[in-house]
Amino acid sequence: MGSDILIKDLPIEERPRERLQKYGAQALSDAELLAVLIRTGTRSESALVLAQRILKGDIGKSGLAYVVDSSVEELSKIKGIGTAKAVQIKAAVELGRRIASYNQRKQVIIKSPLDVKDLLMEEMRFLEKEYFKTILLNVKNHVISIEDISIGSLNSSIVHPREVFKPAIRRSSASILLVHNHPSGDTTPSREDIEVTERLVEAGKILGINVLDHIIIGSDSIISLKEKNLM
Repeated sequence: MGSDILIKDLPIEERPRERLQKYGAQALSDAELLAVLIRTGTRSESALVLAQRILKGDIGKSGLAYVVDSSVEELSKIKGIGTAKAVQIKAAVELGRRIASYNQRKQVIIKSPLDVKDLLMEEMRFLEKEYFKTILLNVKNHVISIEDISIGSLNSSIVHPREVFKPAIRRSSASILLVHNHPSGDTTPSREDIEVTERLVEAGKILGINVLDHIIIGSDSIISLKEKNLM
């Protein structure tokens, strides 16, 4: 296909957007999907040809791997892309990653603290601030969702039962797990960690939502407050 052929010059049945509407997104090639996303090409190059050129990538990278691994700055240097299209592409990549992560989490069953480690260790081990999350579980201990509750040093003022249990009530969760990281890498529970846990366990009893455990994530290990008989 010559680069001087624009999408509007193609027969309707060959245009990516129309093909998606008629046959579904799964019928489109990587280049066609990317063309739908970036919408417009240049005066001399259709969005489809531009998408094909993007997928040729750079040294050592090509195809979707290049699109995933490249930065906004790298993409924006491609002729015909610019910052706006580069941001659109990276937003779509991140959305796809989150959807894949969500689908993966739906299949997870929490049977022990090691399952929590597998689920969140890599995401949380090197965070520079303390992040407090809850894992919502159904009656069979399948993960319903993972909720971000607060960022900052753990204390009763920012980890309020109302904020902790609001998502659990909304999603009809049978039980929850508390998870937070220690940026220092040391998993030793602080007095505040224990007090917050006790407060949330009591609130859970009132609401009928069992707090199963509180997991602290360090740089290379985790600790379970339940296993340490601290809750």
